[in-house]
Amino acid sequence: TNVDGIYAVGDVTDRIALTPVALMEGHSLADTVFGGMDRPCDHEFVASTVFTTPEIGTVGYSEEAAAVKYGDIAVYKSKFRPMAHSFPKSEMYTLMKIIVDSKTDKVVGCHIATDGAGEMIQGVGIAVKMGATKADFDRTIGVHPTSAEELVTMRSPAYHYKDGKKVEEE
Repeated sequence: TNVDGIYAVGDVTDRIALTPVALMEGHSLADTVFGGMDRPCDHEFVASTVFTTPEIGTVGYSEEAAAVKYGDIAVYKSKFRPMAHSFPKSEMYTLMKIIVDSKTDKVVGCHIATDGAGEMIQGVGIAVKMGATKADFDRTIGVHPTSAEELVTMRSPAYHYKDGKKVEEE
């Protein structure tokens, strides 16, 4: 706040209204003010999940926001019926999308809609926060048979954005 000795964290700050964000802001504040270490809270690449059926997990930028921020991006996309839903002939599908900054090859967004998306996106969130590239994902051996292995097997972009505009592949 603008008053000495009065601080604000969490929902009252008009930033990201998620409990883990408030916890991180509180820890950062305590470390900075009382712990003798300057530890700012970084709000870029915060993972979150909507606990619906299917779950929706997301970290980083949407393709539209990434196109505005980075200009040139590649979008990798996969839609499939997970093995767990194939045998009982369920109509449940999985959708995964990875957004990559074309200039640096860094993964700047990942979006997953499937059972367990929250668990998956937490691990992806760590990788994205650490600056993982698409090549890092490609070098990773997947866990089979899982839906999550699709994150490391998508090799060709579905489409690109050039100078912020979507370009369909031919």
